[in-house]
Amino acid sequence: MKRGIFLIGLLLVFGRLLSAQHPMEGLDLLVSPENKDSVLLNIDGKPVSVAEFERIYKKNNAKDNPVDNKSMEEYLELFINFKLKVFEAEKLGLDTSKSFKTELAGYRKQLAKPYLVDKDIDESLLKEAYDRMQQDVNVSHILIKIDANASPKDTLDAYTKIMNARKRILAGEPFEKVAKETDPDAKENGGNLGYFTAFDMVYPFESAAYNTKIGEVSMPFRTSFGYHIIKVHDRRKAVGQIKVAHIMVTVPKGTSEADAAKAKDRIFSIYKKLKDGEEFAKVAKENSDDKGTASRGGDLPWFGTGRMVPEFDQAAFSLKNNGDISEPVKTSFGWHIIKRIDKKEIGTFDELKAEIRNKISKDERADRSRQAVIAKLKTEYNFKEFGEEIKDKGKKKKEEAPKIGKKYYEDFYTVITDSIFTGKWTMEEAAKLIQKLFTIGDSTYTQQDFAKYIFKFNRKSTKSNIKDFVNARYKEYVDSKVIKYEEDRLEKKYPDFCYLMNEYHDGILLFELTDKTVWSKAIKDTVGLKDFYEKNKTKYMWDTRYDLKVYSCKTEKISSKAFDMFGNNKKNLSSAEIMNTLNKKDTSNIKITEKGLFQKGDNKTVDGRLADMKDQKYFISKDESNKIIEIKKADPAPKSLDEAKGLITADYQTFLEEKWIKDLRAKYKVEVFKEALKKVK
Repeated sequence: MKRGIFLIGLLLVFGRLLSAQHPMEGLDLLVSPENKDSVLLNIDGKPVSVAEFERIYKKNNAKDNPVDNKSMEEYLELFINFKLKVFEAEKLGLDTSKSFKTELAGYRKQLAKPYLVDKDIDESLLKEAYDRMQQDVNVSHILIKIDANASPKDTLDAYTKIMNARKRILAGEPFEKVAKETDPDAKENGGNLGYFTAFDMVYPFESAAYNTKIGEVSMPFRTSFGYHIIKVHDRRKAVGQIKVAHIMVTVPKGTSEADAAKAKDRIFSIYKKLKDGEEFAKVAKENSDDKGTASRGGDLPWFGTGRMVPEFDQAAFSLKNNGDISEPVKTSFGWHIIKRIDKKEIGTFDELKAEIRNKISKDERADRSRQAVIAKLKTEYNFKEFGEEIKDKGKKKKEEAPKIGKKYYEDFYTVITDSIFTGKWTMEEAAKLIQKLFTIGDSTYTQQDFAKYIFKFNRKSTKSNIKDFVNARYKEYVDSKVIKYEEDRLEKKYPDFCYLMNEYHDGILLFELTDKTVWSKAIKDTVGLKDFYEKNKTKYMWDTRYDLKVYSCKTEKISSKAFDMFGNNKKNLSSAEIMNTLNKKDTSNIKITEKGLFQKGDNKTVDGRLADMKDQKYFISKDESNKIIEIKKADPAPKSLDEAKGLITADYQTFLEEKWIKDLRAKYKVEVFKEALKKVK
């Protein structure tokens, strides 16, 4: 956590965070063209560019930037200190460690993501999802399940079944009847899914639901589950999200009629208690069969439409006001009584944009953007596939490319066998395949490269058609290599990405070395911390403190005598001597019941008498309960190391860092080119 916070802070002060703006919308706008190759300073001969400093300075001195503006000279000194620390980390080899490389690679993977999406498709998917969120759709469906790797025969059989079901419905049979007879999972509900909205279903299903007109039955479409048809019953304005509590009486499947009747009687008796004014939370704790929610008064998390079974969903969203309670509702789980706690509408596009983007990234629709990027990159980097050349007896023009017949990846149709699905396939079976498969840019991939990739899938798995298996793996392989080709060139292609990676590179190094040199050292170096405290203890003085003692006396006579002795202490007796005198005959005559050193605001007894003390250093009073209250202004004193350890440790860290910077400036020669600095505008 500390590392993450440090890197964010570093990028705010010495760089910029990757914004929501698409990275291809105006690159490197903070750097003047004439400064790109100019050198601002050398550290032991290593050049640092004007451009790097210019980006940092301009970013942190923008008009709308919350960071306090500093002069260019002040920023230059901070910048030099920063680069000196990074230079030292590199000299120590911290950038060569495995942990550093792994961490930087992880950040790079995340930072690269915005550069690997299609901006137009990305925006259209955001808009499409938000538009769909404005409506809830009520759908029934029929599913013919089929594995993603099913054989062509099984695929055709499933498609035929779903088409036959559709024909029956179009011929006049009720959808519910056909669903119950065709889809085993629809026997209970006739295929009715109730209302749902965007992201509640897999993307192809969602699209079919929103693209099919009310009352119509869709054409078959395929998802990862199999073939579906749907019928759209209704659309309504989105109801948003609701928070409710419920009381549940379960009615398990197979319950006898007598027990079902008892459950019904029980839920209505509970409902009567609520109507008679009993508190919902109390009744839920005492009566609900849903033990997971009963302990918290039946409280359920926020949910939107389609997240609950249709009967529960409808009853919950039918409640008009917060505090309203439904009549008992029957679902497949049993009986429920629902209380509305709160409700919220769909937010604005700007409010939900980040949330929608995150959901899209985890959804099938994200692949649309990825495939669009891959198609563009293939064109940009001259992607070329190889295969058997078709011999053309006619004369060819020199500029004509040879016509390609069978692609060389299709050779794997015969060398991959069903043994791949049992984990027994071997690379030797593809040993004779040595042709080029494809090129992208200056990179070439061969049949042997693909064989190594496909060997990763040599394990026990569901058997599928060999051609389909090879085609799917080949597409994955090509896509991954196209994306990787682009990823490997992001620094050269996008200056902003290059700068950002440099900032993360420097930030990780700076964290590691600062932790060793300053933060952890200040905590572990107890001797150094104590020595620093002893030399600087006068910086950690207490504010004015008051020495309080409250004496409780056995009788009023004793308290009067004690008050006189404390108030007219001409012999300058100590409080212990006065107490010994009063306790000669009875040791319980007077005793201290409260004492301590307190600042203003720490103790009610002290605070109540400060107004009476005025500028006095000593104050004594007697109250009706035979107590003597003595308050003295304490002598100025420093806080102990333990009392101010947090502040002292922070100051010691500052001391260590200042010393470290001083040592680095003495260790390495820093040469600044002032004329180059004048180029920063």
